[in-house]
Amino acid sequence: MEASFYTKIFLVALFTKSLIESLLDKRNMDHIMKHRSAVPDKFKEQITLADHQKAADYSVEKIKVSQVFHLVDLVIFLALTLLGGLELINQYALGLSSSPIITGLIFFAILGTFSAITSLPKSLYFTFVIEEKYGFNKTTWKTFVGDMAKAGLLTLVLGTPIAYSILWIMGKLGANWWVYAFIFLTLIQLLLVFIFPTFIAPIFNKFSPLEEGVVKNKIMDLLARCGFKSSGLFVMDASKRSGHGNAYFTGFGKSKRVVFFDTLLTSLDADEVEAVLAHELGHMKKKHVLKGMIKGIIFSFIGFAILGYLRKNPIFFNGHGVQTVTDYMALTLFSMVAGVYTFLLTPISSYTSRKHEYEADQFASENAQAGKLITALVKMYKDNASSLTPDPLFSKFYFSHPPALERVSYLEKLEKQNA
Repeated sequence: MEASFYTKIFLVALFTKSLIESLLDKRNMDHIMKHRSAVPDKFKEQITLADHQKAADYSVEKIKVSQVFHLVDLVIFLALTLLGGLELINQYALGLSSSPIITGLIFFAILGTFSAITSLPKSLYFTFVIEEKYGFNKTTWKTFVGDMAKAGLLTLVLGTPIAYSILWIMGKLGANWWVYAFIFLTLIQLLLVFIFPTFIAPIFNKFSPLEEGVVKNKIMDLLARCGFKSSGLFVMDASKRSGHGNAYFTGFGKSKRVVFFDTLLTSLDADEVEAVLAHELGHMKKKHVLKGMIKGIIFSFIGFAILGYLRKNPIFFNGHGVQTVTDYMALTLFSMVAGVYTFLLTPISSYTSRKHEYEADQFASENAQAGKLITALVKMYKDNASSLTPDPLFSKFYFSHPPALERVSYLEKLEKQNA
């Protein structure tokens, strides 16, 4: 099979992905603007026309700007692959060391630095232009630069030994290297789940114990009713970066934590906070988190198996613009192009996620007040300027959560059933 065959398949897949993304974006923008002039009937009492139009403008502007950066990313992507950018970086790295592993680490460092630089304009624009324009940005330049420095240092400290180990496994453990690499990386990922709440998250945010009071009492009663144990209830200083609010569980086993954004606690009452947490607790009780981890492990296994096969086929890499096939180059190229070939699986993953959201809502309605979850969600839609009228096809393809109208209607149905 000729390398040109893989090139053609790659270009067809990339064109198809870009075309679908563009068409779905246009549909979504058109649908949002078509319904911009009126608040949906179900939300008229809670959300003003001004807030609805703000959400519509915010959503559309994010899509338009994302399209510009997507085009830039596409050009960079093609420059790195078919136009030989990865090969150029590789040749430079090969000239700096004779050790395959050290050369690989140099290659990763150069590519990582390049990716950080090219992604910076998008991050800056969204943070200091769009988020600022709509009143969400709380990030200072000092915090922004500090976050970048911390992320870079964390990548260096954690990423270097992991990358070194993977390259060593690929070079030393024979044809079945991919099995050992998969096992190693899976163990590392599980370890990170345990240490993230205690050692990694506090690098970026301050976590304070939830203060005594009505909210804490409600939460403790909810956890007791559901038989859930955690290592603590914490408030995260999300307000130093953004006005958006949320709550989540983090960690695994005895390291599980309940975390509230401070922005969330200022906008919801105690019963609404309880309902939101009951929803998040539903994900744990329905084993959605565990199922997600298992799914991730399965896909990781499949990915490593495919890479193990392709590693023996240099024509595949030649067809994607890489002439000098090394272990680190194989890892890099495969991770870069895999998303092009798996893009059409997106709606399946989105459907599964939305199904889990409905199940978590049902759990919340059984262990808290469905009506309070509705009012909490509406407040969050308003505070986060979430569009109430996304395009149905767009939401089915991408959304991990049901659209606002569908979700509130479902909760109203549950509320009637539990009355």
